Amino acid sequence: MHAKWELSDDLPDEDVLVIEVTPPWKMYFDGTSHKEGVSAAVVFVTSKGEVPPYSFTLTQNCSNNVAEYEALILLLEMIVDIKQLHLKVYGDTQLVVNQLLGHYEVKKRKLLPHHNYAKRLMGWLRDVELKHLLRKDNKQVDALAKLASKVQ
Repeated sequence: MHAKWELSDDLPDEDVLVIEVTPPWKMYFDGTSHKEGVSAAVVFVTSKGEVPPYSFTLTQNCSNNVAEYEALILLLEMIVDIKQLHLKVYGDTQLVVNQLLGHYEVKKRKLLPHHNYAKRLMGWLRDVELKHLLRKDNKQVDALAKLASKVQ
């Protein structure tokens, strides 16, 4: 026995519309360069409150500002790969954050390729909010970056 189904334009709750808004991921980045080595650290806080930290040892010696850019670039590349399009990014380096926000000019030529690539990655994401964070408020990521630079 087959049931007869017919389509109807009469929907009882047609005024009800549900839109689920997912909170943005929060990302914290830090890079460090000193005599023990160069490293980058990234801490994610997902929309569900999960906190998977990542740290990387950079293979080439570079300035602290380049290490900061590299930390941000690693973060953005991971976000592009997982297609998380809504995020808030926090960094404790005033120079890098303000250069990316357009408040400061990029004067050092060595920073320009890193700056341009970070801007391009940010452009691929739909909604990125970048903010400067005081170093005292970025302690977890700072410690992770320092630890990674010592473990080579």
